Amino acid sequence: MKKQLLLPALLVLVLISAFTTQFDFTDLKVTVRNELGNVESGAKVSLYKTKDDYEKSANAVATETTDEKGNASFKKLAPTSYYLGAEKGDRNNFGAGEKTDTLRHNRINKITVIISE
Repeated sequence: MKKQLLLPALLVLVLISAFTTQFDFTDLKVTVRNELGNVESGAKVSLYKTKDDYEKSANAVATETTDEKGNASFKKLAPTSYYLGAEKGDRNNFGAGEKTDTLRHNRINKITVIISE
C-alpha cells in the first residue's frame, strides 16, 4: 500500500515544483521620456546596485537600449532596489529619479524616467 502511494506522491511533487519555477521572475520595464513627455528611443538604460557605482557609471548589473516606444526591459532581476541611469546624447536623468523602489517578486515592475539636459 505504501509503495502504491509513493509514486503518485512523487509525481505530484515534481509537477508542483515544475509549475512554481515557471513563475519565478522579477522583471523591470523602464519607459524613458524627454522633458516634453515624448518617448525616447535609443536611450541607454543601466541598473546599478550601489549609489557609488551609479555615480561612477561602473559595474552595471544590466544595460539595455530603449526600443521605438521608449521601453527597456530587464528580466530575472533580484527583488531589490536599483539605481537607474538613463542617457541619450547630452540628456540624462542624473539628479532626478535615480533609485527604484524595491522590485516586487514575480511581477513586471514598471517605472518611467525623464531625461533632460
